[in-house]
Amino acid sequence: MTDVGFLDHLRGTLAEIEAAGLMKRERLIEAAQGVRVQVGGRQMLNLCANNYLGLADDPRLIAAAKASMDSHGYGMASVRFICGTQDLHRALEVRLARFLGMQDAILFAACFDANAGLFEPLLGEQDAIISDSLNHASIIDGVRLCKARRYRFLNNDMEDLQAQLQRARAEGARFVLIATDGVFSMDGSFANLAAIAALAAEYGALTMVDDCHATGFIGPQGRGTPAAAGVAVDILTGTFGKALGGALGGYIAGPQPVIDLLRQRARPYLFSNALPPAVVAAALAALDIVEGADDLRADLARNAAYWRAGLQALGFDLLPGAHPIVPVMLGEAPLAQAFAQELDARGVMVSAFFYPVVPQGRARIRTQMNARLMLGDLDFALDAFAAAGKAVGVI
Repeated sequence: MTDVGFLDHLRGTLAEIEAAGLMKRERLIEAAQGVRVQVGGRQMLNLCANNYLGLADDPRLIAAAKASMDSHGYGMASVRFICGTQDLHRALEVRLARFLGMQDAILFAACFDANAGLFEPLLGEQDAIISDSLNHASIIDGVRLCKARRYRFLNNDMEDLQAQLQRARAEGARFVLIATDGVFSMDGSFANLAAIAALAAEYGALTMVDDCHATGFIGPQGRGTPAAAGVAVDILTGTFGKALGGALGGYIAGPQPVIDLLRQRARPYLFSNALPPAVVAAALAALDIVEGADDLRADLARNAAYWRAGLQALGFDLLPGAHPIVPVMLGEAPLAQAFAQELDARGVMVSAFFYPVVPQGRARIRTQMNARLMLGDLDFALDAFAAAGKAVGVI
């Protein structure tokens, strides 16, 4: 029987989370993910999904997933190297590498697994990883699992990055890898990849970019932040769980020896079930769509600009940027939660972000745009934000 004292300790921790206004609660969506969702029998305008191009309920992806279950079954019941690799898996890896301009790619159950499994097989005690201070938790965890020396630079601060590169070289690092998000997901800001690439070349360092919040809708044909910046990076990670259909699955793309070694030694790859055929087939369909989706990308950019301008006109405190992530800054967690509840009552679905997802005192509503939103939807949401903002006293 579980120790009563242990359970009481956990209950106490939960009570502290609740008292601090930091409790996260899940809402049950009763139909498909989309611009509008059904929650508790109500239709809600959804402004908090990573569904940037609106493909999560796209009939073409659903058809591809259904067809693959008829031809390739439901699940693999195996990891890749035992009997979990179908022709679909390899087709997606080849297709993805070609789309991203890389030699090869490898699939994971999620990009969290991809980032967690990336560093340890490639780098050792003689090496160094220099990581941006706002990198995603999956990069942070992956770096912790690696024996390489760890260095950290202030977010997007190129002077600090150069100082850390100099330090790593002075301390005798064999190989140096700079790791950064392409888009910092809590702020909606872009990494300065042009400057990072220049510094990497100057100091003989490798570059790794997590492009989860960019692949499919940033850069030419949606090829991501390196393509948008006009630079090449050594290793690119990303997800199928956002713009590329919104299901699950992640990947690493890069040079052939990198991918080959990861197949041999990346623990999340070796010890996790292969992606189900339906997800793989739908991801292939999504790549075909996004390559020719300049219209969706234009609609997404229009919506992001319109939404940002509307919020600014109302007097909300926004973080600067041009990404479809538009954070509304509120400061304290209870205020952010109250604001989200006021919006919920007005038919707008958002989520409050607060510690430990963001630093203490930096709570926010992270709004996210979707290419399928109409300007009428955004006007409805702006009216709701105006009323909710006045109700809680932030405007």
